[in-house]
Amino acid sequence: MRIIAQIKELISSSLKEAFGYSTLAEALVINTTKPEFEGDYTLVLFSLAKPLKLAPEKLGEQLGEALVNQHPEIIARFNVIKGFLNLTLTDGFWLQFLEAQSRQPSLQEPLLQGKKVMVEYSSPNTNKPLHLGHLRNIFLGWSVAEILKNCGAEVIKTCVVNDRGIHICKSMIAWQLFANGATPDNTGIKGDHFVGDYYVKFNDELKRQVDELMASGRTKQEAEKEAPIMKATQQMLLDWEAGKSEVLSLWNTMNNWVYEGFDQTYRQIGADFQKTYYESKTYLLGKQFVAEGLQQGIFFTKEDGSTWIDLTNEGLDQKLVLRGDGTSVYITQDLGLAQEKYNEFAYDQSIYVIADEQNYHMKVLQLILEKLQKPYAKGIYHLSYGMVELPSGRMKSREGTVVDADDIVSEMIAVAKRKTEELGKVKDFTADELEELYRMLALGALKFFLLRVDPKKKMVFNPEESIDFQGFTGPFVQYTHARICSLLRKEKSTDQPLSETVFLPAEKELVLQLAQYPVVLEQAATEHNPSVLATYAFTLAKTFNSFYNLHSVIQAESAEKKQLRLKLAAQTARLIEAVMSNLGIAVPQRM
Repeated sequence: MRIIAQIKELISSSLKEAFGYSTLAEALVINTTKPEFEGDYTLVLFSLAKPLKLAPEKLGEQLGEALVNQHPEIIARFNVIKGFLNLTLTDGFWLQFLEAQSRQPSLQEPLLQGKKVMVEYSSPNTNKPLHLGHLRNIFLGWSVAEILKNCGAEVIKTCVVNDRGIHICKSMIAWQLFANGATPDNTGIKGDHFVGDYYVKFNDELKRQVDELMASGRTKQEAEKEAPIMKATQQMLLDWEAGKSEVLSLWNTMNNWVYEGFDQTYRQIGADFQKTYYESKTYLLGKQFVAEGLQQGIFFTKEDGSTWIDLTNEGLDQKLVLRGDGTSVYITQDLGLAQEKYNEFAYDQSIYVIADEQNYHMKVLQLILEKLQKPYAKGIYHLSYGMVELPSGRMKSREGTVVDADDIVSEMIAVAKRKTEELGKVKDFTADELEELYRMLALGALKFFLLRVDPKKKMVFNPEESIDFQGFTGPFVQYTHARICSLLRKEKSTDQPLSETVFLPAEKELVLQLAQYPVVLEQAATEHNPSVLATYAFTLAKTFNSFYNLHSVIQAESAEKKQLRLKLAAQTARLIEAVMSNLGIAVPQRM
């Protein structure tokens, strides 16, 4: 049982026994005690004072006395400060906790047992490689999926690939115009980068043609419509829609180049999916929803034959769901895809990891599904996140200023190598081991930096800052784990029960941090927020280092203290590994 839950049960029992007052244990508000006060856990008294008709301070004194008298093996002492009852648990209780933790086979929590959750993330376009913005998306989605899995849920990781549309045709037209038969194989360029280069070439050529037309007297709007390369692209899209064989053949070829490139990147960063959906196969879905909604009076038709929904009563506006010519828009497709996912997996919750630019779209999607009374509508959850910028500003794909995911990973590996060598943190490693270590540190730094910020916030990514061994970074936590492993290689804790001992302040602070993990994991799962775990991992590592700097483990003042500190160290290493694993980060055994 979690410690806070256990204390709540004790307090609920004492309230019944000492005051004749019944309350649900989960209704009690208990937090860890603030550092400036004495105590381990604090009960908020205000909500109890009124029904018991006692002043909070008097209630705290009486309840504290009752708890100490009724449960002396758990509650050592108490103090009351205004409306707060601070409880200090016995050293014997903490020893039992540490023993139980060291024998616990799994750190998973049963919070979501029996729930099925789908997490959709990545969702790239096949006209360009994955970039830094995709990395935040992928790391968020993957981490949330792992967190939910470790809370007992059955998780299905999915990806929707945007493999059709005008943006795909732009790369195809540019390849026809400028490639002269070049391929990823004969150029040695990774497939997604290769195709992305032609997307940039398209926009360069479009700009040149627009400038030329404007110089001859056209307005910018006219020039953009009349530019030969844009007309050719629009015709290619029509040919694709019509199923023209040579267009489909080129489309398949270029998309396969990109998929091969994506797969290499996914393997490099440790991302995976159980199911991939392709827009080319889903874009016609959802039309049956329109007919259904028209019958129910949820949608209406305008004079041009287009179909709409009026969401003004919900604080939004009117939204197009089907064009007058009968073609779908994105919301139509997403309605159909939500149904197809549910048909296949019957999920309780479907999480969409999509940037905050799509907040409006996701609100509309859920509202329409609710109005259509779909059983899965309430389970739609938009994990909205802010964009990633560089110190130099926002990235732009069409101008070729985006930082590709592969390039940032390579840069991070180089930074990890340089900083590790500068600090002299590598000893007795083979060349292969060093290569793996630099990669582990690089990905740890990258993932931690992108996940340590609340998803809702925009962020600026700085490679140098992310790999600092002393700051709020992945490498700091990784180095702490390696440091503990080095200690445990010299001397391992035994399976013998711990002897009675008095916890020193630094030891108590560390064991209190260890006890927080289930609560933090639940918070991360409930909020779909990995930054909670990143902060916890950093705090735990920092707390261990403070403890270790104050107290010797191997040369402890007694055999009892040595065993206590070894178990504290072993459990800290275990929790660091578990927390970082939830973030998709591996931790080294040595450095």
